[in-house]
Amino acid sequence: MKSCIVCKKQLPDKPVFKLVNAPASAQDIPDKEGCKKDKGIELGLYQCSHCGLVQLDCEPVSYYKDVIRAGGYSTTMTELRRREYRHLIDTYHLEGRRFLEVGCGRGEFLQVLAEFPVKAYGMEHQPELAREARKAGLFVWEEFPDRPDQRFGDGEEPFDVFLSFNFLEHQPEPDVMLQAIWRNLSENGMGLVTVPALEYILEQGSYYELLCDHIACYSLETLKGLLENNGFAVLEERIINRDTIEAVVRKKAVWPTDAEELSEKMISFDSLTEGYRVINQEIDELLEVLKEKGETLAVWGAGHQGFTLAATTRLRAAARYMIDSAPFKQGRYAPASHLLIVAPEHFFQEPVDAVLIVAPGYSDEIAGIIRKRFGEEVRILTVRTSHVERL
Repeated sequence: MKSCIVCKKQLPDKPVFKLVNAPASAQDIPDKEGCKKDKGIELGLYQCSHCGLVQLDCEPVSYYKDVIRAGGYSTTMTELRRREYRHLIDTYHLEGRRFLEVGCGRGEFLQVLAEFPVKAYGMEHQPELAREARKAGLFVWEEFPDRPDQRFGDGEEPFDVFLSFNFLEHQPEPDVMLQAIWRNLSENGMGLVTVPALEYILEQGSYYELLCDHIACYSLETLKGLLENNGFAVLEERIINRDTIEAVVRKKAVWPTDAEELSEKMISFDSLTEGYRVINQEIDELLEVLKEKGETLAVWGAGHQGFTLAATTRLRAAARYMIDSAPFKQGRYAPASHLLIVAPEHFFQEPVDAVLIVAPGYSDEIAGIIRKRFGEEVRILTVRTSHVERL
């Protein structure tokens, strides 16, 4: 039986929720030939009875050290990062300090940070992504924090602030990553950490947020416990953008000698079962209405939510195609459902009557693009929580 990735205690025998035909990856998107071998997998969700962490029973994906951000340049996300940077720098007087983004991808968020009066650095495991960041004029090197005693970069000067954006939930050894970061920070060094919020998934019953890439599902309490037990005092912790936990931390002067036992009670996961039932029912009803009217449908959003929703509902057979603005996804096929992923321009070659947006956090932005480029006649729908709504 698998052990908890945080406290290392044995996980319970039975999962609290099981998802069948889930995509095997959110990033290994198959081409036409790859579809012959690609198939959905079964995911089991467990809650550790010792530390409370909710986690999947799968192995980490092969690329868990890499940061791939298809939506990194969206106006929604860049504005969010600006607000976070401004708050952090102004509140804690961090002008002129050395900032390090751990897992910076192509440097999408570092480019936003460069607008502020700080020194911006980044580390990225994937060589090609690091090269792209350097081509953009950013100071980025190839590295991943996989040893507690590791020294980052040239190791000559510590960093004052670290940044980690939706990266920790991918890690099978989150304690090792945090301990390495701790050792590379200056005295009273600070950090900004974000992860997807378990609270959002449970409150909304949005089972389609679960994917094998996110091996850990942190709540406010379990994230705080992990950070505190690995050398950081949590100064601020809140939910942002409806679905994300944001924590501001400061390095403790003394390493904690004993891990604090978390008191989080076992959680009810009934909302996921109900969310699965409701979303399948509402999509069935939508598809029946479209069939009666002789209308066609496309899905917009080749992210993990769109992949999972397409694979676990009738969308996999009913939708004409899946739209996404990321060029590296276009021409490939959604894992498990095998819907063709196309550029927005494909609409003009193969028009549809309705578009279902499956990109939580970006729905309004995408709806504006559809109205402007496709016209007001196209019916725009979105998935919010466990319901289908018209925009």
